[in-house]
Amino acid sequence: MRIFSKELVEEACQKQHVTDLSHATIGEVLLVAQYLENKTGIPFVRMDQGSPGLPANKYGIEAEKAALDRGVGSQYPAAAGVKELKEAAHEFIKAFINVDISARSCIPTTGSVAGSFGSFIACTQRIPGKDKVLFIDPGFPIQKSQLRILGIQWKEFDIYPYRGEKLHAKLEEELKNGDIAAIVYSNPNNPAWICLEESELNIIGELATKYDAIVMEDLAYFCMDYRKDLGHPYRPPYVPTVAHYTDNYILMLSSSKIFSYAGQRMALVCINDKLFDKQYPALAERYHDAGVFGSTFIAEILYMITSGCTASTQYGYAEMLKLSCEGKINFVEDTREYERRANKMKKIFCNNGFNVVYDYDVTAPVGDGFFFTLGYGDMTGEELLIELMYYGVSSISLSTTGSNQRGVRACTSRMSDELYPVLQERMKMFHEDHSKR
Repeated sequence: MRIFSKELVEEACQKQHVTDLSHATIGEVLLVAQYLENKTGIPFVRMDQGSPGLPANKYGIEAEKAALDRGVGSQYPAAAGVKELKEAAHEFIKAFINVDISARSCIPTTGSVAGSFGSFIACTQRIPGKDKVLFIDPGFPIQKSQLRILGIQWKEFDIYPYRGEKLHAKLEEELKNGDIAAIVYSNPNNPAWICLEESELNIIGELATKYDAIVMEDLAYFCMDYRKDLGHPYRPPYVPTVAHYTDNYILMLSSSKIFSYAGQRMALVCINDKLFDKQYPALAERYHDAGVFGSTFIAEILYMITSGCTASTQYGYAEMLKLSCEGKINFVEDTREYERRANKMKKIFCNNGFNVVYDYDVTAPVGDGFFFTLGYGDMTGEELLIELMYYGVSSISLSTTGSNQRGVRACTSRMSDELYPVLQERMKMFHEDHSKR
């Protein structure tokens, strides 16, 4: 039996100006769920928005307070970032990825969203005719929204049937025309939680070099592949990255998930030093500067977007990175709660007729973490999203992430102990209602 009637859900969509719930954005699904909660007093199981569900790291908070007490709030921060954060970023990348990127090439941004926005501009303007972006999907829908704003064209493909060595031929097919400026993916993946393996990263790096494309690697869920013993500074295993296989890369490293610091909007764009120093005549002509990639990115592009990042937050992020390198913060254990939540949630769904859509990496079953994907019978993602809403469970369709698979994305961040029996009861009703069809 449904929790919410079709008429009530339609009312919620109308009142919140959501014209098509089946293709709704994360924000639109959130509005409908909130309306239904407020109207009825019945709580939703919220699996829509990927906002951290853990307390912000206390060391960052204290470092921010101390920075404000020192008076940093009275001065504009340097566009390139404060020295302490840049040096801490250099050391953090060396400690956990085993890659050497100089401090000058580590640039703070107001979240990775601002980092990708600026990177898209720099990457697509550096070489005339090389002006498209390639997404290895599924991926973060907001990045395509950024390209719509910028008027940049893109290509995309769902990696589901192209894992392992199959990726080489598919990727080369997309790159061979020479018009791809950047390749984008997240690892671990939002929404599927698949992880690219070393052989696949090698393929991406090799072809990025061959076709002069810049890899924008989104590491928002840093060290959150809990199947591996990651997160020990200066000790293998290190975080897998394309940076081991090409010089054409930009790493995006956010504080939002690993330190639960999302409200402070702080991330880093870390550019390979050779790419940072590369001179592009097209950039020089456009911006009337030297056309050096890193300098143009900071002074001519990123500064126009954010005018620098909040100074106190930079000091907070620097302290968390520094203490992680010293082994005084174990951010992997701090976030492992997401793994436990995903494991419990998957069992409830799978015991009630659902299946995990992206269920396997090349050599191992997909892990448990911040996100997972769900399918049910022959329902499309759009159909499943709407049906789940009737039972008080919110999600987003995989079709909005560039996936060709049937299903929805589920996020674990808002799950709590009192909601597991609620979810079990609702999914039992869901399965009873739909298995009869």
